[in-house]
Amino acid sequence: PSITSVLSILSEESIQKWRTKVGEKEANRISSTASRRGTKVHDLLENYVLNKDVCKKDLGAFATFKGIQYIIDNSLSKVYATERRMFSKHLGVAGTMDCVGVWDDKISIIDWKTSRKWKKKEWISSYFMQAAAYAIMWEERTGTPISQLVVCIAGDVGPQVFIEHRDNWTKLLIETINEYKRRKLYGSKK
Repeated sequence: PSITSVLSILSEESIQKWRTKVGEKEANRISSTASRRGTKVHDLLENYVLNKDVCKKDLGAFATFKGIQYIIDNSLSKVYATERRMFSKHLGVAGTMDCVGVWDDKISIIDWKTSRKWKKKEWISSYFMQAAAYAIMWEERTGTPISQLVVCIAGDVGPQVFIEHRDNWTKLLIETINEYKRRKLYGSKK
């Protein structure tokens, strides 16, 4: 399974409560809008770090990108890979990592996110687990360990960057993968 699908079990209940609160039709509209916007900003970020044209067609997405561009300029000095599909036999998951590069002089897994609201670190544990999974996949496939995880959020209220060490998230990642597998096998929650 994809690491994104595995980690989705962490937010299933809160998303269902929200969908019930706002209604299915409105939830689908909001989710679709957010997904399209996130894809546009993500594409701008990817093109930028690959030195490709950054299209200004969608001014909202472009403004969000511009808000984080200076951080990228000051922190990302080298890019080894973008949109790399990877898997881990050890973890039993796969995924497509956003970026592997040198961030503040350390080889890093860099994950691009978008948000309309400011995020507190304790709200984004799944982001760190996702990046930790990519670090493990990268090491397993290439032999090069990566310990630094960078979560770069391009947000409407301004950019945010969180930096973590892979080993701080590995145990929780493995526990979540095991819970996902247990649910798939037995079809229920704890």
